[in-house]
Amino acid sequence: MPRRVLVVTHPGNPVAMAALTDLKRELEGHGFVVTVDRAPSDAPMAFGDASEAALNLEAVQAYEIVVVLGGDGTILRAAELTHGTEIPILGINLGHVGFLAEAEREDISYAVKRLAARDFTVEERTVAAVTVERPDDSEPLVGWALNEATIEKASLQRMIEVGIEVDRRPLSSFGCDGIIVSTATGSTAHAFSAGGPVMWPDVAGVLLVPLAAHALFARPLVIGPTSEFRITLLRRSPIPAVLACDGRRSVDLPLGSVVTVRLGDHPLKFARLNPAPFTDRLVSKLSLPIKGWRETAEPAAGTPSVAAPSSGGLVNNARKDGVTGESSS
Repeated sequence: MPRRVLVVTHPGNPVAMAALTDLKRELEGHGFVVTVDRAPSDAPMAFGDASEAALNLEAVQAYEIVVVLGGDGTILRAAELTHGTEIPILGINLGHVGFLAEAEREDISYAVKRLAARDFTVEERTVAAVTVERPDDSEPLVGWALNEATIEKASLQRMIEVGIEVDRRPLSSFGCDGIIVSTATGSTAHAFSAGGPVMWPDVAGVLLVPLAAHALFARPLVIGPTSEFRITLLRRSPIPAVLACDGRRSVDLPLGSVVTVRLGDHPLKFARLNPAPFTDRLVSKLSLPIKGWRETAEPAAGTPSVAAPSSGGLVNNARKDGVTGESSS
């Protein structure tokens, strides 16, 4: 049987189109049959659309792996295609940070050689299962998120009023601009920007971060793998809200709507080419100052200086060192 690869990229990005030419040449040179998904990565999706999810699953089953050319947004598009399957995603970063990507533009030839030799490991990332109950719907809507489910106010002028429960026990209620409920993977995305903590990817928890809450107790909260958050848009709220999963699949939330978020049962698969731990990825992607300003000051006489590790590309470093194996990120 031929080895088939699905390439997901953004057709409106000239950098991606140039990289696509190189990627196809490398893949076909190693005997792969290449199909390109050219749907824009920012194309709107419907929350809870079971028919679309079924079509995606049927279309992607023929492929050995999905290779993504782009940033994290394009990887989220690929995740919509592979969710519920065993097919891994390999991200080649053409964006800015690229937390979910495994390689950079200059690593295409090396990455394809590793794929051809099946010299990679597969890492699982948990997703959030999201259920929406709306007052006028007879059945709940069911969706998921790799990064986060965000409840945001529907207009700029007023705050929304929400009630927070954990495992069906009331915890707090307040006015706010919104609520972010995040996976460990999403803790370095929207939740991080809102002041939430960084969670290592193997933490089986769900994070809640209030946005501009008008409350004394509105700190980020992390619950375990068997618990769930339940957020109610209270009927006294002056305005409705909108739920967005990964910034892509959205649904309106009228007053009285209830959003429940817990860990999902079907993790996503990511191909990893090097064993760099998440700590190294965090330092590299965020350009963290391993040496603080106190250390960079003129050292006292006789005080040895501390050498900071290289923050070069993770795949490049692994290639230079000849290191392969399972990633612990």
